[in-house]
Amino acid sequence: MNTHVVIDSPVGPLTLVADGPELVGLYMAQQRHRPEEETFGTPGDPGDEPFVSVASQLRDYFAGDLHEFELPLKLKGTEFQRSVWDALTRIPYGETVSYGELAVELGNPAASRAVGLANGRNPIGIIVPCHRVVGSTGSLTGYGGGIERKRFLLDFERSHQSAEESAVLF
Repeated sequence: MNTHVVIDSPVGPLTLVADGPELVGLYMAQQRHRPEEETFGTPGDPGDEPFVSVASQLRDYFAGDLHEFELPLKLKGTEFQRSVWDALTRIPYGETVSYGELAVELGNPAASRAVGLANGRNPIGIIVPCHRVVGSTGSLTGYGGGIERKRFLLDFERSHQSAEESAVLF
């Protein structure tokens, strides 16, 4: 049974949804493909897990001190969607890849459109960093949370990236 809490962040309120000890959703206000509120379950206790750990790690992320999340996640989607979401977690902090590069990484170079659709359905924004995927020219195309939030997150990460991190490639 799902439970949820809402926390504040620099990109606005974030709704965290858990299924027991696992995070199953992180949604921004006015997010495209945001599920109906009824699917979030009952209000949870912000003092319970995984909410405590998620909120703590998000605070550290937005302070510029955390570059990789370590949380119990349960990504609900098709096998292809889950493979895309898993690949998203391997994009280095502060870096970007194109939909086409992600499709190649997944072994299907012709699947950039399908990768884009799966990316747009990512249920755990920020933590599963779909904001790090850009158009083939580096343009900030499509983001469920809105282009301004995508720009903010990318600029924020680049400004907090260490020299070692900026040398890592996907």
